[in-house]
Amino acid sequence: MPEYRYVTITGQGNPNSAYFSAYIGALYAVSYAIKMTLKKRETKPKGYIDYTVYPLEGVWDITEEAKKVYDGTLDKDELVFTLMIRQPNFVSVKFFKEMLELTKKKKPTKLLNKVKLQNLNEGKCVQMLHIGPYDDEPKSFEQMEAFAVANNW
Repeated sequence: MPEYRYVTITGQGNPNSAYFSAYIGALYAVSYAIKMTLKKRETKPKGYIDYTVYPLEGVWDITEEAKKVYDGTLDKDELVFTLMIRQPNFVSVKFFKEMLELTKKKKPTKLLNKVKLQNLNEGKCVQMLHIGPYDDEPKSFEQMEAFAVANNW
């Protein structure tokens, strides 16, 4: 995968909990502020094109403590996640900071203090679009792991 720019937020806990939705809401609030403000502005950044807000992505792990006692049973409260929404390359750090401050004024939440703009270069990786409940994600993880093993990754 080439390098891409993302709005990200990191946290810990069960994705089925109510607070998890707040993490997602914080990312989408900033992402839509970026898109809609750029769309309305007369002066556009170099390379600007109208775009659809990208889908939510996530990277999952378990806490270091959970790794020490892991027996194959997943305690979702021990999940560690980084959620992200890709941004077009023309979104600058300066503009992101402006939009983050605007979002803090319009939709204040402490979680916005955790939102960052990051460039990620994943390199060689296995990705899959998981459709369905979080409880079924282990099946997707197993398929990705089997694919990686079969291809000597």
